[in-house]
Amino acid sequence: MHIEQIYTGCLAQGAYYIESNGEAAVIDPLRESAPYIEKAEKRGAKIKYIFETHFHADFVSGHVDLAQKTGATIVYGPGAKTDFELHEAKDGEIFEIGEAKIKVLHTPGHTMESSTFLLLDAEGKEKAIFSGDTLFIGDVGRPDLAQKAGSITQEDLAGMLYDSLRNKIMVLPDDVIVYPAHGAGSACGKNMSKETTDLLGNQKRTNYALRADMTKEEFIKEVTDGLLPPPQYFAQNVAMNKSASTSGLDSILKKGNIALDVETFESIANHEGALVLDTRHQNEFVKAHIPNSIFIGIDGSFAPWVGALIPDLQQPIIFIADEGREEEIVTRLSRVGYDNTLGYLKGGIEAWKASGRETDEVNSISPEDFANQYKKANLNVLDVRKPTEYEAEHLEKAGNLPLDFINENFKELQKGKNYHIHCQSGYRSVIASSIYKSRGFHEVVNVEGGIKGIKATGLPTTEYVCPSTLK
Repeated sequence: MHIEQIYTGCLAQGAYYIESNGEAAVIDPLRESAPYIEKAEKRGAKIKYIFETHFHADFVSGHVDLAQKTGATIVYGPGAKTDFELHEAKDGEIFEIGEAKIKVLHTPGHTMESSTFLLLDAEGKEKAIFSGDTLFIGDVGRPDLAQKAGSITQEDLAGMLYDSLRNKIMVLPDDVIVYPAHGAGSACGKNMSKETTDLLGNQKRTNYALRADMTKEEFIKEVTDGLLPPPQYFAQNVAMNKSASTSGLDSILKKGNIALDVETFESIANHEGALVLDTRHQNEFVKAHIPNSIFIGIDGSFAPWVGALIPDLQQPIIFIADEGREEEIVTRLSRVGYDNTLGYLKGGIEAWKASGRETDEVNSISPEDFANQYKKANLNVLDVRKPTEYEAEHLEKAGNLPLDFINENFKELQKGKNYHIHCQSGYRSVIASSIYKSRGFHEVVNVEGGIKGIKATGLPTTEYVCPSTLK
């Protein structure tokens, strides 16, 4: 029996390939089907099943396309309703893959159809669970995504999650391996570990949500406390994952991976309402970029930030990229549902400049110069990190306007007013600066190096102290 975790760092997402005696299953696949098909062909196996732990909100799955290309059966847990053909599994139902078996454990709480898949070897021994967003390493799934006004609350879902964990998962042997759908960086939980797998016994000892003496009321309070609103694209991704009409990656690449000359690129931007997305490194964007373009660098958490910051999944997008990374960008946009990519600028920013067209830059300042100004003047400082980061440590004079909610917070700023913007290390502050400039806030100044660089200058920061530690 062969088990392989296929982890995608940008999405903090784990898909899985399981194989036994020439038959294979894929669990929670990404949008692109080719890697799974190629893996099975290379190993001389046939993909028999595609298991989905739940309707994913943070990425668009490739289950429909993969099923069409392989003839595999799509399996969801109890209660799953879709526009495409699927097998709605019963709680306890068993599926055979060669000599291995996968048993469905219905574990509602994160969503109503959420299921954990228990892997049994040829002798029937419980080997591993593929826990989706029910159980993470160090955390559990957030219970607010499937709540419905007037019918079911996040507290109701949290109570279901408590029962699922204790009645279906914690009763399994300690040597069972836990394979979750996500790791640190995902918005599907609050405080996931950087580890992407662990033994269940260790999670029983270390995961706050699996404490043996925890009551249901305590669990509900701890799991729901401090939840930030989910990114706006989550609901749209869920709808796409239920739809039979969601396009396969092949057609998206055919439309989006197209080189555009400067004139065509400019025409699409001006006349078709396309957003110009610059995916280069932030240091390059700061020095020169197309006016009103938005920066989201490909080497950061690219797809989640696109999903959080571009409200409309149907938004036409044209982009600037480092040579050789164009297909990667179209693919990664599609992973979170942005399928309306119309091409990229051939020759990049150098071609734009060579045509004599205007470029813009982001006014940036070194941490040292910022520190000198901060000591002498009453600067308007914006910290665009998450509230938890800000609360842990921040500059005394800094306000907190998280990048995650920038589209809702424009009313907090005044045009013509000067703002110094920083984040943790410099990536998010350039994203924020680009968006502010595109909306007419031209007096923004990016602080290079973020709070890390600022602290190195010796400027004092305010640290949050837990009340229980006060003497």
